[in-house]
Amino acid sequence: MGSVDEERSLLEAELDRAENSGLYTGDGSVDFNGNPVLKQNTGNWKACPFILGNECCERLAYYGIAANLVSYMTKKLHEGNASAARNVTTWQGTCYVTPLIGAVLADAYWGRYWTIAAFSTIYLIGMCILTLSASIPALKPAECVGSICPSATPAQYVVFFFGLYLIALGTGGIKPCVSSFGADQFDDTDPKERVKKGSFFNWFYFSINIGALISSSLLVWIQDNVGWGLGFGIPALFMGLAIGSFFSGTSLYRFQRPGGSPITRMCQVLVAAFHKRNLKVPEDSSLLYETGDNHSAIEGSRKLEHSEELNGDFSNPWRLCTVTQVEELKILIRMFPIWATVIVFSAVYAQMSTMFVEQGMMMDTKIGSFTIPPASLSSFDVISVIFWVPIYDKIIVPIARKFTHKERGFSELQRMGIGLFISVLCMSAAALVEIKRLQLAKELDLVDKQVAVPINILWQIPQYFLLGAAEVCTLIGQLEFFYDQSPDAMRSLCSALSLLTTSLGNYLSSFILTLVIYFTTKGGQIGWIPDNLNEGHLDYFFWLLAGLSFLNMLIYTQCAAKYKQKKAS
Repeated sequence: MGSVDEERSLLEAELDRAENSGLYTGDGSVDFNGNPVLKQNTGNWKACPFILGNECCERLAYYGIAANLVSYMTKKLHEGNASAARNVTTWQGTCYVTPLIGAVLADAYWGRYWTIAAFSTIYLIGMCILTLSASIPALKPAECVGSICPSATPAQYVVFFFGLYLIALGTGGIKPCVSSFGADQFDDTDPKERVKKGSFFNWFYFSINIGALISSSLLVWIQDNVGWGLGFGIPALFMGLAIGSFFSGTSLYRFQRPGGSPITRMCQVLVAAFHKRNLKVPEDSSLLYETGDNHSAIEGSRKLEHSEELNGDFSNPWRLCTVTQVEELKILIRMFPIWATVIVFSAVYAQMSTMFVEQGMMMDTKIGSFTIPPASLSSFDVISVIFWVPIYDKIIVPIARKFTHKERGFSELQRMGIGLFISVLCMSAAALVEIKRLQLAKELDLVDKQVAVPINILWQIPQYFLLGAAEVCTLIGQLEFFYDQSPDAMRSLCSALSLLTTSLGNYLSSFILTLVIYFTTKGGQIGWIPDNLNEGHLDYFFWLLAGLSFLNMLIYTQCAAKYKQKKAS
């Protein structure tokens, strides 16, 4: 027994010397076979093209469905505006709840690599079913005859929503893993690689928007002018390419071992804390229980230093937990207020695929002889992101770094706050455009007619461009914040929690929409958002969201000012 312990100690000492020499990574990453990895042969930017290529193709597939889904539901499934908007936001919300499933499997059992592989397959199956539902006549409603539009049958709805929610499960399963897996390629203990990791999140989001740009322009045009079967089939093809790109880089990847169920560890801390509720925390933090060697008791995690806030039997983890285990839970509690304030931003972001599109449908979509599909205006949001990411990464960060002396120019929290302010401007711009549209409808006596008002749809560009700028600050900052501040063995889970804000934002948008319709249609009134938007007041809805966003920003600044950063040994 002693010889085994001696061999293990010698092996650990040898690995520590190798890590200290800079040849091997110091963050516990391994290769595909579970062996320590040499820095020069794996990870870093050499592994990232495969991950970025995967994300670009997968996002092209996702937005190829999401960007114009409200149009498919109104034009082909013959749903009303409010019903279609609710169905789209509910589905999009589900897409951001299912990451919790993938995150727990990745962190606890499968690791990020195999979780991405498994859920990508489910994703592709869902894409194929959705394509069939839009291609086979028996699986979709008949076309309208004059003003008579037959509703979809229950069987047609089942096939359509089955494919749609398989996509939600697939995309949700891989969402929390891809960005974290990409960031895993940079050694967190190496200052040079740590700076590159900050840049990775910018270019990760850039690749997302390259895929989204193709979807919101070319694919939307194909769906509206060629056919929905082809318009859904092309995204399915790109999902297949995404899977191929991901597997191509396997030999270059760095892998983090799964650390066991984070949910179990959190429950153990709560149970142990309950049993020790009457004990006083010692002033000397060195007296708190922790493993004796350099390695954490949690697989794939560094030790976390004891923090002051929120403050037996050595063989029972339900009675005695390590400092690292306790700090994991405390980190999640500290992150909660920041997490909650992003939900309102996500509700604003949800308008891009719902109310912005419906607003565009009631505007002049012709540029000369060319007709612009209203959903394709979201390409200006994408163009804004593509414009701002390199500007931020190559110009703004180096300039800010000279003044703030921070590796990334601004802290993640500062970056997110800037984005929340821009989101207020975005909703204000949308409200001003709607005021002008309604004014023109009244002047031309079009209020009672469900026809487009002759105000060019390009007037929507500012609200999309502002939303893109807000994304670059808030959503990329959120990605960085939840990866950097999360415990090592809970990074997929924390990424899933960050994505959950998008889900809750979509649900919040649906909830606000439902309340608005309920209260504004009382007593037989038309309401703010009728099927004929010329009779309504969509501008009031946009002003409501602008007000909520401003209030949310004030709350966020208070939460960000009180936040304490994670400390890992």
